[in-house]
Amino acid sequence: MKTFTTFLLIIGAIFMANAQSSKTYNLIVGTYTNPGKSNGMYVYTFNSETGELTFKAESPAIKNPSFLTVSSNRKFVYAVSEVGEGSVNAFKYDAASGKLVFINSASAGGNGPCYVSVDNKNKFAFVGNYGGGSLAAVPINSDGSLSDKIQSIQHQGSSINKGNQEKPHVHATLLSKDDKYLFVPDLGTDKINIYKVDATKAQPLTPAAQPFVSITPGGGPRHFAFHPNGKTAYLIQEMTGVVTAFEYSNGKLTTKESVALPSAGSKGKIDAADIHVSPDGKFLYGSLRGDVNEIVICSIDNSGKLTLAGRQSTLGKTPRNFAIDPTGKFLLVGNQNSDNIIVFKRDQKTGLLSATGTKISIGAPVCLVFTADK
Repeated sequence: MKTFTTFLLIIGAIFMANAQSSKTYNLIVGTYTNPGKSNGMYVYTFNSETGELTFKAESPAIKNPSFLTVSSNRKFVYAVSEVGEGSVNAFKYDAASGKLVFINSASAGGNGPCYVSVDNKNKFAFVGNYGGGSLAAVPINSDGSLSDKIQSIQHQGSSINKGNQEKPHVHATLLSKDDKYLFVPDLGTDKINIYKVDATKAQPLTPAAQPFVSITPGGGPRHFAFHPNGKTAYLIQEMTGVVTAFEYSNGKLTTKESVALPSAGSKGKIDAADIHVSPDGKFLYGSLRGDVNEIVICSIDNSGKLTLAGRQSTLGKTPRNFAIDPTGKFLLVGNQNSDNIIVFKRDQKTGLLSATGTKISIGAPVCLVFTADK
């Protein structure tokens, strides 16, 4: 009897260990609705052991929620509406059910909003406007709603590519980990503009001591990512597919090196898009759209230096956005023009990717954000 009881305890322990290892998260997906194949944002359950996705909830209808972010307390979601005189929208968010409830909208302060970030205390939403070449700081009320008393900043200038750089085109608004600085890549001016943030003020943004850093003309700054150690930052450039690494300290960027992601001798449109660093800080990933449609993998050494490690077809068209799950085991790609999300297994030693065979069909997915599911 004692042996049988011990056996049951062992089986129970194994069951509990397996149950605890099957960690799930929510994946919130933003889409372009103008092709008519989607209605807004979608929430899926993601199993970090199997890589499986299960539909969970859908937002109220919203036009072109092409970028979204989640408040640090996971009670609210903020999404731009990328249409003309665009807006930024606030939603109540219940992680357990995935339910999104519309609260209100506010002006994005310019045309074609394409990016939004929120500080850790949920005081401001920072919106980047690609079409208008401007950014806005939108106050957030205590109930999560957005105020109309925004601070709007208009960029000026142009660069050498007159087809895409005839005027400013703000493409991201990324906060430093301490919320003290806002980094704003501008594709049209070949600059990363840097602003000091004081969330106690109605007009929270002022130019930093280093107000901008310039990159090689014609690159087209797009997305920006920090290494987990906070000492290095990386910029992906849309038109050349070059990633530039910077040393970072207290609001200041110092250029270290640049690495070209396209393969040598590649021809056609590059159209680089998104960039992320793995949770362990050992690998950087960048997406190339255009005629390439792949994820490029770079290893990162202890000094932050990049070395090309491999490349993986996205098995679809136009990988505008991708995300690494919180465990670092999987990388998910949103292929905008083939209407699907592809799940890749990530080798945590080599950084290389392999298709799992899991994919979901969804109209024009263009933003993927993981959150806890409770």
